[in-house]
Amino acid sequence: MTDSNSDEAIDWGPFGRPLFNDEAAQNLKRVGVVDVGSNSVRLVVFDGAARSPAYFYNEKIMCALGAGLSDSGRLNPEGRVRALSAIRRFAALAQGMGCGPLTAVATAAVREASDGADFRAEVERETGVKLWVIDGEEEARLSAQGVLLGWPGSYGLVCDIGGSSMELADLADGRVGRRVTSALGPLKLREIKGGHQAVKAYIKTVVADLHDRMGNQTDMRLFLVGGSWRAIARVDMERRGYPLTVLHEYRMTSRRIAHTAAYIKASDLQSLRARCSISDSRMSLVPLAVLVLKELIRVFKPKDVAVSAYGIREGMLFEQMPRELRERDPLIEACRFAESKDARLPGFGRLLYDFIKPLFPRANWQRLRIIKAACLLHDVSWRAHPDYRGEITFDNATRANLGGLKHYERVLLGLALMKRYSGKTPDGRFEPLFALLSDDQKREAEIIGRAMRFGAMLWLDGDRQPGTFKWSAKHKQLTLTLAEDARPLFGEVAESRLNALAQAMDATLTVQFKR
Repeated sequence: MTDSNSDEAIDWGPFGRPLFNDEAAQNLKRVGVVDVGSNSVRLVVFDGAARSPAYFYNEKIMCALGAGLSDSGRLNPEGRVRALSAIRRFAALAQGMGCGPLTAVATAAVREASDGADFRAEVERETGVKLWVIDGEEEARLSAQGVLLGWPGSYGLVCDIGGSSMELADLADGRVGRRVTSALGPLKLREIKGGHQAVKAYIKTVVADLHDRMGNQTDMRLFLVGGSWRAIARVDMERRGYPLTVLHEYRMTSRRIAHTAAYIKASDLQSLRARCSISDSRMSLVPLAVLVLKELIRVFKPKDVAVSAYGIREGMLFEQMPRELRERDPLIEACRFAESKDARLPGFGRLLYDFIKPLFPRANWQRLRIIKAACLLHDVSWRAHPDYRGEITFDNATRANLGGLKHYERVLLGLALMKRYSGKTPDGRFEPLFALLSDDQKREAEIIGRAMRFGAMLWLDGDRQPGTFKWSAKHKQLTLTLAEDARPLFGEVAESRLNALAQAMDATLTVQFKR
């Protein structure tokens, strides 16, 4: 939107001025990080200018560097060759993508192996990538910061499981507190002598020690970070027939985890692996990870369990963000970024939000941010074929890489955007996802969508509002007062859309013009 006012002169409301064009944020474009773990080696290239970064590129190689480490004291020779080849490829890719120098860290396997220093030297000599070996507490801190990237202000206990180690970190008031590390990675557990009972006894002893070191955790949320945890969550989805297979922000209870543990034990792992699209190397570690998770829950007694797709790599990006960007809502910043790139009239989403906000006088901040997100995204799919815009916006909202969204909020946002583009009832293929919403939430999504559908027709120049809504819930009275220069915009289609909004609200409608 063309605007004669400076950013400083605009009242941006409770969400603040957009930051993605600031120099400090622009420096985060094309940030490449490499995570050399005990089980996998991964490159992620972020477009981190927005608070909720886009994954410009993401590639993982399962190298199993830590396999056999307990017995030999050295890195897995085959894994070492594969890891070096992977890092060589990642360095070339990053150069082609215009990244700055890669930030590369290695965790438990490289720090514990007697030939770890030799491997680091070989990597730097052969690829030019400097590999930083971090200790367990630093690994825990970075993983916890990754959780903060998706959930600003989070509280609870972050548990990051890798191949050779498992870390815990406290979160309180959006800050990382105590951190501890342990040798509870599945690759390490697989090498314990004495069979199943010996493994369970070892896990019980280590978890008890971790609890003593971390202290009592009351009424806390357990955040699960790491591929083995995500695999368990994916199996939980399969067992339940859960309709939205987005792992980030997936919630589980202690009871459900117990049922899923029994389901995994009774299943053919190869068949289960194929149904859940889990790699063979990852699936082989899941039964051991299940034992650890069951003991963690038994001892720490979390109130609920949340899966985080963000971990150490996202924590490395969070480390580079300026403080002002860190404190922003990742959902709102990502939606603003999308609007700035793809909307026909960037900036109109803020005006649309201010216009329809009076329809929701009792909405708390959590509901208001969903409404704000919907308004920012209301026009980003305009290039799609008109017959499919509703479906495309729904798919984008429910499956996009957006932080700070519960699963039901994804569906609510998607349904609101669908209703913005079409007043029709969607076909039955979306019904399983709609089942995640209550009837009241479905009605709210429809009202948001119909309000945006009407408001999108009232484009005026600059930052002028086309009019104001007044809503009396007690009397079911909806009044729209339009500016005089908005009168020509209030044609047949606009009137029809306003009537549809009033019908969705079960309201008596009055329209008047300022004189």
